[in-house]
Amino acid sequence: MISAAVRPFALALFQGRADRPPVRSGRFTAPKVPRRLAVLLPLQRVHLALVADLVLAYVLFTGTLGELESWNQESRLPVNDGLLPLPALAVALPVVLRDRWPLAAWRAGLVLLPAYLFVVGAISPGGSMSMPYTMPFILMYTLVLYSVAVRCERPITFAVWVVSVLGMWIIDTASMPIGTVVVTGTVLLGYNVRVRRSATARLADEERRTQLALGAQLVLEERARIARELHDVVAHHMSVIAIQAEAVPMQAAGDAARLEAGLAEIRTLSLEALAELRQVLGVLRDEDGRTDTAPQPGLDRVDELVANAGTAGLTVRVERSGPLDGLPPAVGLSAYRIVQESLSNVMRHAPGAAVTLALARDGDRLRVRVANGPGSSPGGAPGAGQGLVGMRERASLLGGTLRAGPVAGGGYEVTATLPVAAPEVPS
Repeated sequence: MISAAVRPFALALFQGRADRPPVRSGRFTAPKVPRRLAVLLPLQRVHLALVADLVLAYVLFTGTLGELESWNQESRLPVNDGLLPLPALAVALPVVLRDRWPLAAWRAGLVLLPAYLFVVGAISPGGSMSMPYTMPFILMYTLVLYSVAVRCERPITFAVWVVSVLGMWIIDTASMPIGTVVVTGTVLLGYNVRVRRSATARLADEERRTQLALGAQLVLEERARIARELHDVVAHHMSVIAIQAEAVPMQAAGDAARLEAGLAEIRTLSLEALAELRQVLGVLRDEDGRTDTAPQPGLDRVDELVANAGTAGLTVRVERSGPLDGLPPAVGLSAYRIVQESLSNVMRHAPGAAVTLALARDGDRLRVRVANGPGSSPGGAPGAGQGLVGMRERASLLGGTLRAGPVAGGGYEVTATLPVAAPEVPS
C-alpha cells in the first residue's frame, strides 16, 4: 500500500520518463534546408515550436539576468554577481528542455529553485516579505507543467501536481491559493489535451486496422474470383483436350492425315485455353502498369463451347428464345461460365451423352438450362465440387439463383436464373 502511494513520486522525481514528442505537422515545420547548405547545418528540418522555445528561453534568461543585476545594484545587501546567472538559468533551462524532456525540465527547475529563491529573496525590492515568484518564473513553470501533463502518465502528473502544491505551501503560504488555482488549471488543461490526443491516436489506429482488414478482405475476394475464373477455363479446356487426346488415336486408326488433323485440333484448343488464361490473368498488372483490356466472353461465344463439346463426343442441342443480345457484360460472362462448367462436367462424368442447352430471356430474367442424359461410357470419379460452388457464387453475385441435381433416367440438370437488370459487379 505504501509502496503504491510512493511509486508515483519516485517516478516523477527520479525514474519516470515522458512519452516521445508528437509527430509535427507540416504547418509547424520550416521548409527543408537546401542541399547545398545541408553540410553547413546540423538540422535538415527545423521545427518552429522548438525555435520558439529557444527564443523564449533566451528572452527569459536575458530579461531575468538584467532585472537581477538592476536589483543587485539597488540592494542594501547585494549578492555576488557570480550567483546572478543561476536564477536566470533556473528560468530559461527548463523551457529549453521541455519539448524533448519535459520531466527533466521540471526536475531541473526543482533543483535550481533554491538558488533562485535565495537570490531573488535577498535582492528583490520587497525583500523577503514580497512574493518570491517573478513573471518569468511563473511563465516557465506553467509551460513546463503543461508539457508534463501532456506527455506523462496520470500517476506522474498527479505526483508533480502534489509536489508543486506542497512546494508553494512551504515557500509562501500567502500566494498558495492563487498558485494552486494556476497549477491545477494548467495540469487539467494539459491532461485534457493528452486524453484527446490518445483518443485521436486510438481512432486513427482503429481506422488503420479497419483499412487493413478491408484490404485483406478485398484480396481474398479477388483471389477467389481469379481462382473461380481459372477453374472454369482450365476445367473446360483441359477436359476437352484430355478427351480429344484419348479419342484421336482411336479415330485415326493409323491414318496419318486424320491423326494430324486431330492433333491440330488439340493444338487449337490449347491455344484457346492459353488465350483465355492470359485474359483472366490480365487483371494483374505487369511491371509497366499495363493490363489486358480484351473483352470477356459472353453468350455470343456459346457456339464455340458447343463445337468443342461436339469434338469431345457430346451431342449438344441448343435452344434459344427471346433477345439474347445487349446483355450486361457481367450477366453474359456468368451465363457463359455456367454453360462452360456444365458442359465440362458432362464431358467428365457422362462422356458421349446427349445434352440440351436452353437459353431464354423473359423480360428482365435470363434462364440458362443445361440438361444431359446418361453417358455412353463410364465417367470419371466425382470431383471436389468446386465447379458447382463457383456457378452458385456467380449466380448469387448477380442476385440470381442456381439449381443443380440429378434427373430421372440417370441424367443431370443445371438451371440458372440471372436478373438482366442487376447492377454490374466485378467479374
